[in-house]
Amino acid sequence: MAHSDFLYPDNPRRRQEVNRLHQQLLDCLSDSFNATNKLIGVLNMHLRCSLASIEMKRDGTIKENCDIIIQAMMEIQKELQKVDEALKDKLEPTLYRKLQDIKERETEKIAIVQKVISVILGEATSAASAVAVKLVGSNVTTGIINKLVTVLAQIGASLLGSIGVAVLGLGIDMIFRAILGAVEKTQLQAAIKSYEKHLVEFKSASEKYHHAITEVTNIVKHQMK
Repeated sequence: MAHSDFLYPDNPRRRQEVNRLHQQLLDCLSDSFNATNKLIGVLNMHLRCSLASIEMKRDGTIKENCDIIIQAMMEIQKELQKVDEALKDKLEPTLYRKLQDIKERETEKIAIVQKVISVILGEATSAASAVAVKLVGSNVTTGIINKLVTVLAQIGASLLGSIGVAVLGLGIDMIFRAILGAVEKTQLQAAIKSYEKHLVEFKSASEKYHHAITEVTNIVKHQMK
């Protein structure tokens, strides 16, 4: 037991709690990086995008890594906006409105996109049409991605933002000291509460994002059979 533990008997419990919360944050960040790269791969292959994959900055802070994902998502949204604008331009207004109608069957939406996708991309594939429907004619960009971007921005701007990602691989005592180096001792409890609050939102947004990307990759595999 460290000497300070005699003065602050809650320290051992806090060390354990900080370690647990750090690991959960790392898992969520890692999942978001992986899901984003999967989405980038699908867009590059099927919608002729030229998006660069992203990598976690192991020597960076939590905020820097949140910003990497946010920047990638903004680029993805720009590319999807281009596809959306092209569909709006090429389709008759009634058909375009059907793409936005959540009650419309997905197979019908794919058939609509298939009519003009060759003009937009230079070739027509059912996989490309399915990707366009899943990502443009749905709430993935307007809802799920925007929510995750908001949560990541909040985490980066919080007490957690200045903490380095590298400490996540260290022992409990080293992590605890790193946290104390990033925040005042009087803020430690606030930092732990901040972790707990943001992790609830991050986990929820990350799971929905990951599920949406999995749906996209699954429909692509189905269309390519």
